[in-house]
Amino acid sequence: MDGIVFFRTERLAEVVEFYTETVGADVWLEQPDCTILVAGDFRFGFCEREGAETDGTLTFVVDSRERVDLLHDRLHTVADESPRYNERYEIYQFFAEDPEGRTVEVQTFEHED
Repeated sequence: MDGIVFFRTERLAEVVEFYTETVGADVWLEQPDCTILVAGDFRFGFCEREGAETDGTLTFVVDSRERVDLLHDRLHTVADESPRYNERYEIYQFFAEDPEGRTVEVQTFEHED
């Protein structure tokens, strides 16, 4: 089973550009007023509507600290702070904000499988 998480947006073109150009997602499907993006196995979409949905966190899981650092370099102007190790969850992470104020997290798991 697959899935897609959708968010309402008032700034579709700007939000899609942020996730494709800055985060590195690809456009998976264009629809009349929605764009579905994909990053690895993570699909998420934005639909042009009145009132942006900004609750929740879009978490992008990458395979290494180096990849977290690379994405931080791209997102540093909207990041909360530098990447850091989170001992409780055994992840290396940082948080940022998209153009409408949604929380974006980039992390890599560092626990043993």
